[in-house]
Amino acid sequence: MNKSDFYYDLPQELIAQDPLEDRSSSRLLYLNKETGAYEHHIFKEVPSFLRPGDCLVLNNTKVIPARLYGTKEGTGAVVEFLLLKRLEGDVWETLVKPGKKAREGMRFSFGEGKLNAEIVGIAEEGKRLVHFEYEGIWEEILDSLGEMPLPPYITHKLQDKNRYQTVYAKYEGSAAAPTAGLHFTPQLLDEIKAMGVDIVFVMLHVGLGTFRPVKEENILDHHMHSEYYEVSEDAANRINACKERGGRVICVGTTSCRTIESAADENGKVLPKCENTEIFIYPGYQFKVLDGLITNFHLPESTLIMLVSALAGRENVLKAYEEAVKEKYRFFSFGDAMIIL
Repeated sequence: MNKSDFYYDLPQELIAQDPLEDRSSSRLLYLNKETGAYEHHIFKEVPSFLRPGDCLVLNNTKVIPARLYGTKEGTGAVVEFLLLKRLEGDVWETLVKPGKKAREGMRFSFGEGKLNAEIVGIAEEGKRLVHFEYEGIWEEILDSLGEMPLPPYITHKLQDKNRYQTVYAKYEGSAAAPTAGLHFTPQLLDEIKAMGVDIVFVMLHVGLGTFRPVKEENILDHHMHSEYYEVSEDAANRINACKERGGRVICVGTTSCRTIESAADENGKVLPKCENTEIFIYPGYQFKVLDGLITNFHLPESTLIMLVSALAGRENVLKAYEEAVKEKYRFFSFGDAMIIL
């Protein structure tokens, strides 16, 4: 299987630059995973696709304002730091731009000395291990100095930090939002719960590896970055109970999907787990737990469009994407959504 098998043509103007004012007013493309048939809807119609006894799985990770701009000690050169993963204490795996000159032992300052940093190591793919020094509470300092790490295809400045955060975000640690969840409002979640659908939360801290382009032509040569996830005993029990009663497990976003598939044993039973996953889902993969997926539209040739193709078939997915382009749907993080059942 080649990455070019997952290419589609996307006009630049369809990449959404700003979130809609009303989260649930996005458009929603329904795709039947068996037949490839599709229909056009509005996101707030999601409850009409759900049934009592189903289980909706959401990722309650919280994006941290992971982009920092500082100056190099001695020269005053401006440098951008992107925090990827907290390793231990105040050491973070970080992308530094410009990176080639960022050598071990170099020091940087942010917010006029409110935060200082030293490069203490160099990791794979040029990432830097950075030790931060500060006085006070780390989260408060990061909140005052950091910016939301919007993907590179979004060029507009985000006016409200909370719009790159789901309404149920709880545990800080992501370098990117689980964007399928951005469409939900508290009212919509209440409506779904009142129908008798069980809403279950899992947690996966989204790393930038999820969005890393596939460079190798043969997709089997692509290496996924590891991401940390947690499935509690309560969440595992409720997902398993849903399967036992004949309900459907519907994940909100590819991150929730990768979490429950990583936590499942070969019989499809979800186990409570706290560990890292490098799961790469592409056509041919047999889903152990997942029955349906709510997801945004993904980049051509990305691992995410490969995951969606594993669920609904590559040809069905590309045909649905072609329809979405024709109907001028909004694409990527702040864009519209699809539901695959």
